[in-house]
Amino acid sequence: MIGLQCSPRDAGQVADTARQCGARVARIDGPEDRRDFYAAVAAQLDVPDWFGHNLDALRDVLGDLSWLPPGEVVLVWADPATLAVTDPDGHDRLLDVLADAAAASRQGERPLRVVLTGRT
Repeated sequence: MIGLQCSPRDAGQVADTARQCGARVARIDGPEDRRDFYAAVAAQLDVPDWFGHNLDALRDVLGDLSWLPPGEVVLVWADPATLAVTDPDGHDRLLDVLADAAAASRQGERPLRVVLTGRT
């Protein structure tokens, strides 16, 4: 998918490298359901209070990262296959939202890069 990158490296290594390059990093470690994914994104990116913890709200929040300072935002999703097993439809929908947000933000002040690590 355009906007998503797969990495054979460990999620910690990817996150550390991104931080060393000056990016803001959100690391999501293999949640088993969408609710946990939304909660992890909210915590890692310190999203605004209006975030509704659902797919539409995720699309909105990743499409407008204006509460963050300018600069690259790297979302590292470790082991997305965990969610693919427990919620295949949710997994696919999340990937679509992440890919769309990354592609749409590419030229903005806060480009979003999504890196999938581990089993995809």
